[in-house]
Amino acid sequence: MNNIKKLTSKALFLPIFCMLLVMAANIIYDAANGNFALNFFTISVRNGVLYGRLIDILNRGSEIAILSIGMTLVVSSSAGTDISVGSVMSLAASFCCMLLAGYGTAATTELAVPLLVGVLGGILLACVCGAFNGFLVAYLNVQPMVATLILFSAARAIGLLCCNNLIVYVRNDSFKMFGGYLGFIPTPIVIAAGCILVMAILLKKTALGLYIQSVGINKKASRIAGLNSGKIIFLCYIVCGLMAGIAGIVASSRISSADSNNIGLNYELDAILAVALGGNSLGGGKFNLAGSVIGAYTIQAITTTLFALGVSSDQAPVYKAIIVIIIVAIQAPPFNAWVKRLSAKRALAKGGV
Repeated sequence: MNNIKKLTSKALFLPIFCMLLVMAANIIYDAANGNFALNFFTISVRNGVLYGRLIDILNRGSEIAILSIGMTLVVSSSAGTDISVGSVMSLAASFCCMLLAGYGTAATTELAVPLLVGVLGGILLACVCGAFNGFLVAYLNVQPMVATLILFSAARAIGLLCCNNLIVYVRNDSFKMFGGYLGFIPTPIVIAAGCILVMAILLKKTALGLYIQSVGINKKASRIAGLNSGKIIFLCYIVCGLMAGIAGIVASSRISSADSNNIGLNYELDAILAVALGGNSLGGGKFNLAGSVIGAYTIQAITTTLFALGVSSDQAPVYKAIIVIIIVAIQAPPFNAWVKRLSAKRALAKGGV
C-alpha cells in the first residue's frame, strides 16, 4: 500500500497514467475488431520511412510539444499564459516563406535567398514577438493574457501583409526537409527532441530553472533575494517566441507553404492544455517540463485515437474536450484532496473495526 501511495504521489504519475489510458483505449478497440496484434504499437518501415500510429503521434504532436516548452516557462514565471503562440507560429512561417520566395511571389521552386536566411529570419521575428510580449508583462506589468492578446489578434494579419495576401508556396526540397524526413525518421520528431533536450539540459545544469520557479512563486521575495524578476520573465517570453518560431517553420515545411489563416490555428489552446495535463499549476511556481511534453503528446494521441475510431474531424473537438475535462478534473487539487479524505475515512473505519 505504501508503495502505491509513493507511486501516485510522483509528479509524472497522472500525465503518464492519462497517456496509458489513451493507449489502453486503442488496444481495446483493436481487440474488439479482432486485431490482437497490438496495431497501436506496431512500427514498420514502408517506402524507406518509419510508419505506425505511434510514429504518427510523435510526428504530428511535435509542434505542440515544442510550444509546450515555452508555454511551461511562461506560465511558471508569470502565472499567466501566452495566447499568441499560434499566431506567432503563423507569422514566423509567413515571413520565412516570403523571404524564401520573394515578396509578391505566390509560388516558387527556386529560393530567392539562402535557406538559412529565411529560416533564421522567421525564427528571429518570432523572438521579437516574444520580446514584445515579455516587455509588456515584465516591465509594464500588463496582465499576460491582455499583453499577448495584441499579437493573438495582429500577428496573422501581419503575416498576410508579409505574403501580400497570398498563400506562398515554396516547393523546394531543402525547405521540405524540416517537415519531411531525415533519413527514415520524421524530421519534426528530431527537431522536437532536440528542443526538449537542449532546454532540459539548460534548466538542469544551470540555476535558470530554480530562478524561474522562484519568481513564479513570489516575485517580490525573489527581487528582495537579489533576482532580477523582470529579466527572468522577459527571457521566458523570448524563449516562448523562439519555440513558436521553430514550430512555425516545421508547420509551414509540412505543407510547403505559408497559409497564414490556418498555420497554428488554436494551437495556443493545445499548448496551454499540455501544460495543465502535465500536472503544472497555471498559477505559476514549480513546473515539470517532462509533464508538459507528455501532456502535448497525450493531446495528439487523443486526436489520433478519435480519427482511428472513425470520429469525423468536425465532431472530434467535442469528444476531445470531454476527455480533457475529465483528465484535468482528475488532476485538480480539490479532487485529489477529496480522494485523500475518502482514503483516510476508509482507513479509520477499518481501524475501528
